[in-house]
Amino acid sequence: MSGRLPPWLRRPIRNHEKVQALHNRLRSRHLHTVCEEARCPNIGECFVRGTATFLLMGPNCTRNCGFCNIEPGPPAPLNPEEPGLVALSAAEMGLKHVVITSVTRDDLPDGGADHFVVTAKAVRERLPEAAIELLTPDFQGSVDALKRLAEAPFDVFNHNVETAPRLYAEARAAADYQQSLLVLKTFGELRPDVLLKSGVMLGLGERDEEVEQVLDDLRQHGVRAITIGQYLQPRRDCLPVRRYVTPENFALWHQKALERGFSHVAAGPFVRSSYLADRLFNEGTPLAPGDSDVSE
Repeated sequence: MSGRLPPWLRRPIRNHEKVQALHNRLRSRHLHTVCEEARCPNIGECFVRGTATFLLMGPNCTRNCGFCNIEPGPPAPLNPEEPGLVALSAAEMGLKHVVITSVTRDDLPDGGADHFVVTAKAVRERLPEAAIELLTPDFQGSVDALKRLAEAPFDVFNHNVETAPRLYAEARAAADYQQSLLVLKTFGELRPDVLLKSGVMLGLGERDEEVEQVLDDLRQHGVRAITIGQYLQPRRDCLPVRRYVTPENFALWHQKALERGFSHVAAGPFVRSSYLADRLFNEGTPLAPGDSDVSE
């Protein structure tokens, strides 16, 4: 699908000075955000709000998912100072909800689980009242890695299934749908006090009945929080957009998720896994059904 974006998906980046200021501060500490590396359309709004999703373990990923803008390639050695710098930056930003994610590091024996733990502990020490959300890769399904991760102090465990299993061969070739479901279920059993969260993109060629099955599967594996957003092609060699979902249709998905028993639902064209994560955690449904924007 080519051509101009539909009207509801046109969003200029405003407040360039504030965006650049936060970018410069993070880069001066050699920190990365998924907001920048994945070319998130919400970057202007989130940076102006003083929020960002920290991207651990470098900007290069050991996988090459068809939808993702993060560069594949040989990853750098872990920076032992990164956890403390993330915590310092989060404190300076005055964050009340800190989202921490990473590239996939299949080269590491634990997939980077220990690095997540050390970072979460550093953030908790500096911001004892803040909620902490970890958005993790699948750790190749390692139960040992999940047990290590369960030692971290945090409030939300987020792992995205992204799309319907039929599309994994082109969208998530190195991942496995059932493995991702098992990761969520296993961690929920290890830490029943933590909110389980996952995310789905629409527009990759999925059928409506496949999305409904994904929602059913997630609920059956203990997931209570769900984000549903529009896939947008970040660069030309990524998978094309096969359909643009209207705000009215997102309102229907919002309702379908609630009907299935999800307690926390965000569905809309600009919804991303960590978009308004603080409001989703605290309010359950931070966006009106089908709403695609908030005031900047």
